[in-house]
Amino acid sequence: MAKLGVITDGISRDLEHALQVMTDADLEYAELQFVWDKEVGDFDDDQMARALDLVKKYGVKVPCITRHNFVGLLVGEVEVGDPAHQKHMDALQRCIDMAKAFDTKLVRTMSFRKEMIIFGYNGAEDWNASRGAWDKLQELLKPAVKLAEENDITLVVETGNNAMITSAILGRRFIDDMASDHLKLLWDPANTLYCNEVVFPDAFDVLRGGYIGHLHIKDSMVDIPRAAVRQCELGTAQMAPYLEGIAAGLKEESYDGVVSLESVYHPTGGTYEDGFQASIGLFKEIFG
Repeated sequence: MAKLGVITDGISRDLEHALQVMTDADLEYAELQFVWDKEVGDFDDDQMARALDLVKKYGVKVPCITRHNFVGLLVGEVEVGDPAHQKHMDALQRCIDMAKAFDTKLVRTMSFRKEMIIFGYNGAEDWNASRGAWDKLQELLKPAVKLAEENDITLVVETGNNAMITSAILGRRFIDDMASDHLKLLWDPANTLYCNEVVFPDAFDVLRGGYIGHLHIKDSMVDIPRAAVRQCELGTAQMAPYLEGIAAGLKEESYDGVVSLESVYHPTGGTYEDGFQASIGLFKEIFG
């Protein structure tokens, strides 16, 4: 039986309400990102105790502490140990401590802010590519990976729309270059639509062999010329042709991690909980 979950704020930031709704839908894994008025890693002691009590009360498990670590920073404007970098390192340590409290081994990181062209050849290396950006990304995230290693935590770097790691191809390259058993990919295939990656079989085949540490599923309609994304009910947009292939591929690979529904769709005039209810049936049918 697959391990299915949801990012709880995709239902509600009221954690108890979100846990009630997800358990009513027979989901077992509650992924924590924004809860009440805080992002994970920013809880005070009372909020931590309350969240732990609610997780225990509803009998769910927490698969990943999903903070936006190292998001939105330009690699060329940050140095290891400077105030901006240290702020995110401190937040990462809090997330690691939280992961231990909730008995999970996964903590998310993002990968700074996107440089549009990282690699260039036959002249593009001089005129188009952001020279040195890839090496700088590794330099900036090495302390984060080391911290994960020291705490026996796996850092999962997400394929993000506005991040340096936008595709499965770049995710695998980054993991290979960093050469750590404590670094895997948080694959969000809908995000990779925006860099025109073919989700299945192309991207999935790149990640075979254990590169996927965690998985977010949603459906989107991307319009790159207009710089726009529309979130959609699962199975009705550009992810629809790939969902069953991904599910079959995960079984072939004996993937034993969690698949989380990222409920970021709401119908016009409706709520995110409405969007969750519209998508949860197909999500369970395909990935369950």
